Amino acid sequence: MPVRALLLMVGSLAFLYLLFTVGSPFLLALVVAIFLEPLTVLLMNKTRINRLAASTITSSLFTIILLGMLGLIGMKLVSELGSFFEKLPDILKNANVYIRQLIEQAQKYSNNGDAPVPDHLEQWLSNITAALSQLSAKISGILFGFASGIPDFFIFFIVFLVAVYLFTLSLPMMKTSFLSFFEEKSKRQVEEVLISLRNSVFGFLRAQLLLSVITYVLSFIGLLILGTAYPLAIALLIVVVDILPVLGVGSALIPWAIYQIIIGDTYTGVGLILLFLVITIIRRIVEPKILGDAVGIGALSALISLYVGYELVGLIGVFLGPIVVIMFMAMHKAGLFDFKIKFN
Repeated sequence: MPVRALLLMVGSLAFLYLLFTVGSPFLLALVVAIFLEPLTVLLMNKTRINRLAASTITSSLFTIILLGMLGLIGMKLVSELGSFFEKLPDILKNANVYIRQLIEQAQKYSNNGDAPVPDHLEQWLSNITAALSQLSAKISGILFGFASGIPDFFIFFIVFLVAVYLFTLSLPMMKTSFLSFFEEKSKRQVEEVLISLRNSVFGFLRAQLLLSVITYVLSFIGLLILGTAYPLAIALLIVVVDILPVLGVGSALIPWAIYQIIIGDTYTGVGLILLFLVITIIRRIVEPKILGDAVGIGALSALISLYVGYELVGLIGVFLGPIVVIMFMAMHKAGLFDFKIKFN
């Protein structure tokens, strides 16, 4: 492999890592600016206005739509999530009491001379009780962390919106400045990499968004049919858990189903298991097709990149891993890795 190509790849990986960590608001703003670019160019061509005016209009339109969505959907979600987390300690407490009653009934059954309670069953019930107590404490910590993170999110959001305006205005100059670092004969290859990377990354994001929408709609409909409280918020939590590699929808639905069965609500418990099966089957059918068409990498490659990225750099790696694979494929397609091994 040429040294320059290797250095380019290493530098690109380091740059991507910084973008996905420290520079995440700027990366998100850049993605939005690229999405808005066709509309900006269309306004310039149709109305004959300059780029400053066109970029201001498109950025303002995006900001209005975003704030409107946050106002309409966000307030409802916050309300449901607040009510859900407010009642969650009582739910866990009731489950704890129910399990203790099971243990006491089992002990009475044993003391009456009937068959003794197996030690492993009693230990299992005790472990569940302890786990519920720990879960309650963890949830309190999560809520405190969420509340303390609001100022950071506000700063992130302001920086993101300002960056959207600046990137939308400066996008052509940024591209020209970036290409100026390369020799004339290399510019064509670099442009091919950028085009392929842009198409693949946006394809991957669209695919993940579509899969998340499918999961959300199925979860929301299923929860409505089962008559559970806060279906809008719980469906969102299921989608968030599903984004994380390895965990998936089952990590949210199966424990919930077991809990419902334990407290005697067999209808809801079985319904949640059926909902998990329906979501899993539909996802397995459509996921390879969606990822393959949008990104050009197989479902297995996408899963491996998601998992490896998550293990290496945490949640950021969920997005960074597939992008690294996409970037490698784009550079290979452009011929940056064309070399021959000489055997003596």
